[in-house]
Amino acid sequence: MDFYANITAIQPIIDNFNASQNEIEGVYTRISTSKYLATVLTEFSAGKLKADVLQSPLPIMEMLKEKGVLASYKSPAAAGYPAWAQADDTITQFGIEYVAPIYNKELVKPEDVPKTYMDLTDPKWYDKLVMPDPASHATTISWLVGLKEAKIFTDDDGWMKFVKGLAANRPMFVKSFGPTPAPIESGEKLIGISMPKYIITKAPAPLDWVRVETLLGTPRGIAVAANASNPVAAQAFVDYWLSGKAMQLLADKVGEYVLAPGVFPPISGMDKAKVLPIRTLSDDEIRRWGEEFQKIFYAQ
Repeated sequence: MDFYANITAIQPIIDNFNASQNEIEGVYTRISTSKYLATVLTEFSAGKLKADVLQSPLPIMEMLKEKGVLASYKSPAAAGYPAWAQADDTITQFGIEYVAPIYNKELVKPEDVPKTYMDLTDPKWYDKLVMPDPASHATTISWLVGLKEAKIFTDDDGWMKFVKGLAANRPMFVKSFGPTPAPIESGEKLIGISMPKYIITKAPAPLDWVRVETLLGTPRGIAVAANASNPVAAQAFVDYWLSGKAMQLLADKVGEYVLAPGVFPPISGMDKAKVLPIRTLSDDEIRRWGEEFQKIFYAQ
């Protein structure tokens, strides 16, 4: 049973699945988000897709469904998940790729830690921020727009004040969320738009997260491949993946925010956080907002 995923460090979950099976062996292949869609579609078009189960951010899963890559399957293991997470007959959403400011807790004094998103616009953070490039990184573009649509600020003017204030502090731009923790760990930067899961995966790095009231992120989905060589094994793996046991491992080992009821990553305060999924933006929206953020962030 071959499993294509974009999540890192999940081998312990695969090992646990294999240990529980007599005749099924799961093999995990990690494909980076930037290459995922092209890799899967190229293999599928050539009739050589090895994956029996596919996992990726929801926008990619939705595109794969449109191309006929995914099979219909409703897992009983998703019972108890939010209704919106299991509304699709093909893709089950199991987690949210949550985004929040993280900071170096050894270098930022407790009294200086931001309490709100707007606090990131304080001039004291000038040249001390890192974030994925808001002109080109699709998830960051979607996250910024998500802050507007989720009414995190009192109105659109308040949201734009935040965006322009963030830009005025001259953040360092990196290609994706993956490189954001390193300059915070080293002290090159003190704070960044990143992911709280790095508190787990980068431990014992001195990282903590800003306790903002609401966190937003891209939903993650899982589905059986339409041409799975062993659909019974594929369904068994999806059932296992969505189980409370596997989701607890995903939370504990990888720091993921999962949708299984009562399961939270072992990050202080995360069990009380409000974490919401952001809307999937169209390609046109990504392009249009990317151009707008290019003007704002690169004009400084």
